[in-house]
Amino acid sequence: MDITNNLITLADGNQMPQEGFGIYKITDQTELTNSVHAAYEAGYRLFDTAQMYQNEDLLGKALADLDVSRDNLFIATKVNEANQGYESAIASVKESLKKLKMDYVDLLMVHWPINTEFFNTWRAFEELKKEGLTRSIGVSNYGMIHLQYLATQAHEMPVINQIECHPWLNQKPLLKFDQENHIVTQAWSPLGRGQILDHPILQAIAAAHGKTPAQVVLRWHLQNGVAIIPKSVHPSRIKENADIYDFELSDAEIAKIETINWNHRISKEPEMVYEFGEQYPYKKK
Repeated sequence: MDITNNLITLADGNQMPQEGFGIYKITDQTELTNSVHAAYEAGYRLFDTAQMYQNEDLLGKALADLDVSRDNLFIATKVNEANQGYESAIASVKESLKKLKMDYVDLLMVHWPINTEFFNTWRAFEELKKEGLTRSIGVSNYGMIHLQYLATQAHEMPVINQIECHPWLNQKPLLKFDQENHIVTQAWSPLGRGQILDHPILQAIAAAHGKTPAQVVLRWHLQNGVAIIPKSVHPSRIKENADIYDFELSDAEIAKIETINWNHRISKEPEMVYEFGEQYPYKKK
């Protein structure tokens, strides 16, 4: 098995690569194009963007330049807070598709849970799937309470929950909840934005396998059944992050990595994200 054929079957029957390529904060066309092309060459087929990243149009151009069959790609994007709501979400997704130069995305996610328009946004997602504008629907940064609340009115539950997850924040209870409810957990910032990689435990395990600490952490995610979207603009590191299929961590090594957890977030607490305010810089037009 390698990165290209390591696929997860979602609850709706669609398949998704377990490892994808994130393009958060890449807003230069040349840099993004070079990164996407290097990622595709390394075997990546899943590319993850978002309206908030303001680079959907750049990804669309990069993929058009790549000139490969749409069937060989898995494209994910997310609806931001300002575009939540039934009509707003539908209109924004159609705009995203124009920017991506695509007729559909493979996965559409709600970027952050907000109390306003909570159910209306999901109703729009269910409609967008019926219309064929997305093949699968999911959420991002949802906790158990958000998923339980959504279940009270949803006709179809999310197949993916994309959350902050890394050895400092291993999210074990939420991973268990997602698994029990047939939701794939996908880790954004799976490497903790690099802040965790000098930890002695990771360094020692990496040395034992002749791998890098980053490769050890990504392998830890895979063996925990977590999907990942590492990001880099360096071709050598992009290739390195894909080279994690020729070794396996032991149960003892996984247990050691679990001890690193101290429930530390490097980003926002989902409950502290509001529709508008100081934590959210964009305004509804």
